[in-house]
Amino acid sequence: MSQTNCAPGGDGSPDAPFCTISAAAAVVQPGQTVLVQPGLYQERVTFTRSGSEAAPITFRAVNTRDGAVRVGSWNSDAVIGTIFALRQVHDVVIEGFDIYGRQDAAVVVDASSRVTIDGTSITQGAGPALVRVTGGSQDVTVSRNWLHSPGTMALLVEDGATRTTVVANQIPNGGMDLTETSDSTVTNNTVRAGCGPGIWLGASPGAVLANNIVQPLPDQALCAGHPVLKTAIMVIPEPVAGMSVHHNLIDPTTGWALYRWGGTTYRTLGDFQAATGQGASDIAADPLLDDHYDDRGYLGLKQSSPAIDSADATARGVPVTDMLGNAHADDPTWANTGTGNGYHDRGAFERIGPSSSRIEPLHRTIGAGPLDTTLRASASNQWTTDGPVGSFAYKYSDSPLWRVGTPSLNVNHRFRRAGSACVEVHLSWTGFRSSGGVTAPSCTTLGAHYTAVAPTRLLDTRSAIGVGTTTPVPAYSEVVLPIPSIGGVPAADISAVVLNVTATQPTTSGFLTVYPDGTSLPTASNVNFVAKETVPNLVTVPMTNGKIRIRNSGGSGTVHVVADLQGWYGATGQGFATQTPKRVLDTRTGGGAFAPNSTRTLDLDLKVSPGATAVVLNVTVTAPRANGVLKLFPYGSPVPTASNLNFVTGQTIPNLVIVPVKDLKLSIHNQSSGSTHVVADLAGYFGSDGQLSYLPNGPLRIADSRDATGLPNRGGAKPLQARETVTVHPSGCCEAAAMVANLTVTKPTASGFLIAHPGNAARPAVSNVNFVASETASNLAIVGTSGGLKLYNNSSGTTHAIVDQAGVFITPQY
Repeated sequence: MSQTNCAPGGDGSPDAPFCTISAAAAVVQPGQTVLVQPGLYQERVTFTRSGSEAAPITFRAVNTRDGAVRVGSWNSDAVIGTIFALRQVHDVVIEGFDIYGRQDAAVVVDASSRVTIDGTSITQGAGPALVRVTGGSQDVTVSRNWLHSPGTMALLVEDGATRTTVVANQIPNGGMDLTETSDSTVTNNTVRAGCGPGIWLGASPGAVLANNIVQPLPDQALCAGHPVLKTAIMVIPEPVAGMSVHHNLIDPTTGWALYRWGGTTYRTLGDFQAATGQGASDIAADPLLDDHYDDRGYLGLKQSSPAIDSADATARGVPVTDMLGNAHADDPTWANTGTGNGYHDRGAFERIGPSSSRIEPLHRTIGAGPLDTTLRASASNQWTTDGPVGSFAYKYSDSPLWRVGTPSLNVNHRFRRAGSACVEVHLSWTGFRSSGGVTAPSCTTLGAHYTAVAPTRLLDTRSAIGVGTTTPVPAYSEVVLPIPSIGGVPAADISAVVLNVTATQPTTSGFLTVYPDGTSLPTASNVNFVAKETVPNLVTVPMTNGKIRIRNSGGSGTVHVVADLQGWYGATGQGFATQTPKRVLDTRTGGGAFAPNSTRTLDLDLKVSPGATAVVLNVTVTAPRANGVLKLFPYGSPVPTASNLNFVTGQTIPNLVIVPVKDLKLSIHNQSSGSTHVVADLAGYFGSDGQLSYLPNGPLRIADSRDATGLPNRGGAKPLQARETVTVHPSGCCEAAAMVANLTVTKPTASGFLIAHPGNAARPAVSNVNFVASETASNLAIVGTSGGLKLYNNSSGTTHAIVDQAGVFITPQY
């Protein structure tokens, strides 16, 4: 959940997080974790839902170097009373919050079981206690907290509680009171006693007090007017069987008594140990605490503290990490006098040595999808430790939400779209209580894979498909085409769509521009047309917000628009394999023309890999005897409604087609009353062995001979000469293996065709754009770009050439 990026009425997902902790608490289920983002949440929360032992409910504050999760009356009196109330619940974990209370106890655990309050910072202006455990609660753990309330009891565990565990907490001014409880564990806490004993334990059979530091404050001014019982640790009214007190460190320098045991006060350890048999391995000395005060402060240990490497590592309740999240470390400058491994420190803070970190660059996950990444990071310490040190927080660029991780990260994340993919990583050795640590942003570039779909008509302004009217698109107007999902995949997870866009019944010459909604109108064009002509072109357009815009830049005329979905790019599908352009069908030299309303099978066996699932063909209709359309579709499937090429009698017209194959075969249908010749040039395929992924980074005009854009070495703006070759280089962030571009010729002085091919390859005997004198023509191309993209004007006349980049194919970086 997030306060700044939330959605009113949200469902708690990353796309629609809750705005309040209470909203999440009302619906959370066993086994779920509620991640609360940094911010100020001025609310009181009553937790009413329970988990199970195997599947607890967890509320985790995601604190980072740049902010904490604050709940309650921070810097105000806006929220009065208990901030977190857990009543009659079980198996609930509260982690990492900064809680600010007024008047009543800030956190109350009442008649509950298996509840953990961990890693919080609780500040209280006034009230009976910061944390109150009552109602006979069982198995409550209060661990690794900073409990700051000068002059007030920090922790109160009331009569009847059983098996309460209080470990690794720090109380900078106050104390804790466990009254008539049983089997309590009070281990590795650091208490600066104010206004009374640091630890006060009632008749508690089976209780353990071990590895604690108690330092009475010399200044008790906050207690003016109230008697102060100056005893560091007190067990009254009478000790009971099974109690164990050992390895505690008590500061005697303020003159307070070390212990009160039953009705007797002991000022020296020797007297206490001799009279009670307790206090084994206790130390009476200044603990040499190192102050780090703040809302989320901590008390460290100075280099010569007697707490270093002197605790009992085998004591009941010894935490795995200290209150800052660090493991136990062996200080090589200090003798190991502790029990067990010998180098646990007393109190809630573990002194660690010089630390370092390794944060690997974000990279694509081997063997996974094109948008799957792996983040690896680790921290290390120069001293011997019994576990990792440091705490990580990280945030991916496609999400506003921070996440927290263990001191050793190995995290997988699927980005939603192709493009620049970044993660920001923060590493802290203080549990993000300070701005120190390591910050390491890391980015990579990801491409998407292609999924072909059965051709689907999304838009037809002639018949009100996709729009609410049959009115043609006016000049300089746009159609907004919503594509909220494809096959159940939401638009947010679609990088680009492939559409066959057709301009039909134009009243004047012009062009269509297809581009993502929410972006500026590009200078690029996609479909060029003249009056009364029907012209198709394949378009690959990025997705931004689930909508596509199609603009008619047609002078003063109108035009109808048809759009058929061919496929989409995303986290699933197949990669692309580019090939040297190869002619795989030419009915002029074999097989004869397609008969009217006839279907043929094109077998691509031995021409593409056996793993191919879809092929990229530049298909040209030439010398048709009647008007019609050409349709390409998977072998064995029925003839679809959608078309790929529209043609008129006598016309030569190409169009790029991406068509699925079955058994490496596809079908071609001539829907016309006349015969026609068909030419097909293979440009590549998508398949299981396709290694390239698609990065949409257009529409973008990268070359235009009319103004010398992208053609700097030709002596200015001028058309391509007859038989001239020019080289164009793709634009973008990274080295491209192939380019998807709309190629346009305009103002040709003679008929001919344009050939596009990789710069370091021989010119193939295939065409990309066929044109006649004085007419503007365009066609999409997918061409390898090794050595740049070469354009050859195969004509006896001159022509201007334009290249509008839609995107590039890149080699993944692992």
